[in-house]
Amino acid sequence: MNTANTDQRLHSLDNLRAIMMWLGIVVHVSVNYMINPSPTPWRDSQTSLLADLLIVFIHAFRMPVFFILAGFFVAMLVAKRGMAAMLRQRVRKLVWPFMVFWPLLLICMSLLVAVYAHLNAFGTMGVDFELIPKVPGRPQVSLLHLWFIYYLFLYCLVYALLLRWSAFIPLGLQDGFANTWKTLCHNWWGIFFLTLPLALTGSFYRNGMVTPLGSFMPHPAEFIHSGMFFCCGIFLYRFQADLLSCFERWCWSYLCAGLPVFIVFLALVKSDGNAEPANPGMQAVMAYLYNSVSWLWSFALIGLFLRYLPTQNRLLSYLADSSYWVYLVHMLGTMGFGILLYHSPFGAVGRMMCNIVLTSLFCLLSYHLLVRRGLIERFLNGGARKKPVDAGSVNPGISC
Repeated sequence: MNTANTDQRLHSLDNLRAIMMWLGIVVHVSVNYMINPSPTPWRDSQTSLLADLLIVFIHAFRMPVFFILAGFFVAMLVAKRGMAAMLRQRVRKLVWPFMVFWPLLLICMSLLVAVYAHLNAFGTMGVDFELIPKVPGRPQVSLLHLWFIYYLFLYCLVYALLLRWSAFIPLGLQDGFANTWKTLCHNWWGIFFLTLPLALTGSFYRNGMVTPLGSFMPHPAEFIHSGMFFCCGIFLYRFQADLLSCFERWCWSYLCAGLPVFIVFLALVKSDGNAEPANPGMQAVMAYLYNSVSWLWSFALIGLFLRYLPTQNRLLSYLADSSYWVYLVHMLGTMGFGILLYHSPFGAVGRMMCNIVLTSLFCLLSYHLLVRRGLIERFLNGGARKKPVDAGSVNPGISC
């Protein structure tokens, strides 16, 4: 594989990562207006089925894509710089930003939740932490949306340990395991097998959809679920010459194949209605369908970006540069503007659109005026990217 082709592929994946990041704004705005039980303790007075559909649709591929890309770039770092350098870079890019921003975000978001709770209870602005409803099964002090970089660093540690222990594992066994992953990812029928463990993990969640609880103690089902996609990314890097070409060639087939499966999943969700969660067997069936879509559409998106967005323009480069900052602060916008729009004359859909636009402007302006080419960007991104290979290694594939 020649250098030019490698550079184009890295740009394609960086473009994909940036777009997935901005879809996070759509997801977290929609949470304010969903009809079904919310995973958060805040909700607008207006709700819309469109919000639920957007969440279910985007959630099917967004986080799987992020973890696949994260695994890919971690494997690339190890191959190019070594395991120790990878761990140092992950500490610098993941641990230190988490330590700095998590306490600040916890304070700010707790205040916004309290204001939201006061609006829900009395219809007026105010702060009363006693009014905040408890979400069953969720910790009072959570990782917030920073659960992604928390889990990502844990996966990096596990990967480093496995690489260390690989010296004691027969080479034939290692190659056999790697080639099994390659075979499953390379053939359409492999998705049926890749989805099996995810159906098991999804059986513990409503409608089979694994949603992060945000606990500092990783939930086994969540850890296995996201870890499968991270592991896929590792082997995607190892066999990129074959797998990336396969995804690019079959991207439209993967995309179209996922659509009827997604429709069947929605039909099962609708038949379940707002009743109590289905039994684990039915939830496992729904999880199997939903995660089949996750694999199909993740491979499709990788292929589509390889085919149609192989290079970066100024806009995509800017969005990629800003993605880490946007990831960190966008929840302040989705919640804050949700509060400001609470008594607006718009319906749920109108409020959603306004919130998405305002939050996007808030993220872009704050990045451009406060972060770009300054101390915060050097802290988050390590400065401007100069070489194509760094396009895949500067940002860790950030998301909520």
